[in-house]
Amino acid sequence: MSAPDPELKKELDATLQTRRELGPEYENELLDSFLEKVEQRLDNVVDKRVRRQLAEQQMVAARGGSVRPQPTPHTDPDGLGARLGLAVASLVLAIPLTAIAVANAGLTGLVTCWAGIVAVNGFQASRSWFSRVGHDHDRR
Repeated sequence: MSAPDPELKKELDATLQTRRELGPEYENELLDSFLEKVEQRLDNVVDKRVRRQLAEQQMVAARGGSVRPQPTPHTDPDGLGARLGLAVASLVLAIPLTAIAVANAGLTGLVTCWAGIVAVNGFQASRSWFSRVGHDHDRR
């Protein structure tokens, strides 16, 4: 994660100070204004990244190389981020699901609940594994 934007921090401080001075009746307008500035900042960051990636692709193409987009953790559906996200979500949801299953069906509910959690994570892991094996085979 990148360092905080000092300009955005100043804007937030100014918004909070203005809210203290004007009171809660102007809160919605102040929040809308601040969120608009955050959105503009995000748009600028995304635009810079897109321009940089396009320039890199143009350089590769100019040198005679093939332009093949490289998957990033944000765009690769089988990347580490996706697998980790599923694992974390599964564990977080496992707590209430286990409680509900045990309260309604006892041990049978517990086993069924965890079998489903393991099956979902196992399927995702096998999909990722087969995807990597296929890519390794294509490189040969």
